[in-house]
Amino acid sequence: MQSPESVNNVVDITPVQISRKGADRLAGGHPWIFRSDVVSTGDAAAGEIVHVLDFRGRFLGQAHYSTSSQIALRMLSRTPERVDIGARIAAAQRYRVKAVGDATAYRLVHAEADFLPALVIDRYADCFVVQALNQGMDRAMPQIVEALQTQFSPRAIVARNDAAVRSLEQLPREVKVVHGELEGAVAVSMNGLRMEADLVHGQKTGVFLDQRENYLAAARYSTGRALDCFTCTGGFALHLARTCERVEAVDSSAHALATSRKNADANGLTNIDFREADVFDLLSSYSSGRRSYDTIVLDPPAFAKSRNQIDAAMRGYKDINLRALRLLGPGGILVTCSCSHHVSEAMLLEIVAEASLDAGRTLRVIERRTQAQDHPILLTVPETHYLKCVILQVT
Repeated sequence: MQSPESVNNVVDITPVQISRKGADRLAGGHPWIFRSDVVSTGDAAAGEIVHVLDFRGRFLGQAHYSTSSQIALRMLSRTPERVDIGARIAAAQRYRVKAVGDATAYRLVHAEADFLPALVIDRYADCFVVQALNQGMDRAMPQIVEALQTQFSPRAIVARNDAAVRSLEQLPREVKVVHGELEGAVAVSMNGLRMEADLVHGQKTGVFLDQRENYLAAARYSTGRALDCFTCTGGFALHLARTCERVEAVDSSAHALATSRKNADANGLTNIDFREADVFDLLSSYSSGRRSYDTIVLDPPAFAKSRNQIDAAMRGYKDINLRALRLLGPGGILVTCSCSHHVSEAMLLEIVAEASLDAGRTLRVIERRTQAQDHPILLTVPETHYLKCVILQVT
């Protein structure tokens, strides 16, 4: 049997051996190997590309190795050939050309779903935001930046490495411009609307790109008086304003609301009222005051960021959907979302069903949706499917 070194004609790649359980996980199509399934690591360094061997010493592929995370290995390739990050970024762009329409802002690389695990790249017109979420991609940042420069000649590249998961990798949490110059927000277009994206201080990487297609779907059914909860930069509110008489956009962040107002002004939308408030408290007060709406959008932040938060998240989702349903009458539209990976679509539907019974409302499902197509989902990697969006009508 050939050694991994002779297979790859490279003598300096460290072999890492995994257990039968780990090998079975790879065989099932999942690219992660947990630390408990690593048998030996040799002298593998943080972020190094290593050769993965099974419990019998057979070559299984190449992976980034982490010295600190419970996800010790993230597979890069099942072959011994050199991993070309630039070629994978180019392949990701070719897919986006087909998948993205009427938008100058989109996700260019969606981590595992684009075979670049723990790497996220979002494009905002002629600027890019990069998130390196593990030691391997952090170590590969020079190659990533070089590939973006070569392929796109961007005005600026921002390393938005402030995600909490970097702490698990013992990496610093920081935001910095790693190429070019960037002053102020970046103007982008989405679904015929102009929006500003704050690539340095905004939530996520500037704009909620994963809801782009859901914005249009929500607007297709919305009518009358609308309430957009957790509006952030105004994605749903701006789209609803084109089909509704009046939209009330609510968020607890003054900074986010300021951006929303700018976006509304830039598009000449004068039928949006912005309110800074806690959504849970506001819905309760509106219910007590017997307010009513024709359309309500619920797009909260993730309530469950880990498995041990699922029970609390389920209570939170039920509570907020119950309060919203009490404000909707016959024919009313509810657009309810969850970006918690640990809360499945089936769980979300069950929660909303329970809330509808408690509120005395009968609902029918109009559409069941997910994240935009520039956030592709790998069938054998459930972690790549995180966003659920359900559009319902009160009958």
